[in-house]
Amino acid sequence: MKSFLVTIMFSAVLITSVFSQQEMNVLVSHGDSLFNLFDNPGSLEYYQKAYDLDSTNYDACWKLSRAFVDVGENLEDDPRAEYYKKGNLYGEKAVMLNPEGAKGHLRLSIAIGRVALDAGAKERVRLSKEVKKEVDLAIKLNPDDDIAYHVLGRWNRKLANLSWIERGFANMFLGGVPEDASEENAVANFKKAIEINPGYINHHLELGMTYEMMDMEEEAGAEYQKCLNLPKSSAKDDMHKATAKEKLDDL
Repeated sequence: MKSFLVTIMFSAVLITSVFSQQEMNVLVSHGDSLFNLFDNPGSLEYYQKAYDLDSTNYDACWKLSRAFVDVGENLEDDPRAEYYKKGNLYGEKAVMLNPEGAKGHLRLSIAIGRVALDAGAKERVRLSKEVKKEVDLAIKLNPDDDIAYHVLGRWNRKLANLSWIERGFANMFLGGVPEDASEENAVANFKKAIEINPGYINHHLELGMTYEMMDMEEEAGAEYQKCLNLPKSSAKDDMHKATAKEKLDDL
């Protein structure tokens, strides 16, 4: 009788686990569908439900980190900062759950970068070290992730153009401005991202902006024009296209 009860209890636990996993898969899948439809708030809602069902699910964590950052980009001031901090939190959880997962490190690097936007100069420079650490790990774990090279490109461009105050903090936290941080390396990073995913508009926009900073106006204009010609593939592409048009008109 005791053996029979143990079998029944084990079966019940197994069935509950199977149904929970199925529900988890459905919730994450719904979130993915809404993300692909450029509905970032909707995707956040479903990823949050998935996380609430199982806080140890790696995919739910890194996708929740992405969603909080994506939604935060359309907010201002304190609400934006809170969303970026939550993106950072879930990115950290993803990395803790799966240290060998490239997506967790990538999303954490992006979230840290967004948190840095609302920080003072000293904290921005300190956080740049964390961004570099995480994006380097993301590329090491998955050398074919275009977004990781995009992040590295922005890191290179930013560090190559620090203000004199920021350079002082770089001496404090980084031992000086890293020797490999340059606009030329930023160009190489954005080109690598485009090689992997040529249809992603923001790769071309950021490459064009880098060229413009280097006084390479013809090359910049060509990249801005590509932004206008390419079809929309992300929720922020209307904004990217508007920025590209404005910059192209200014040139």
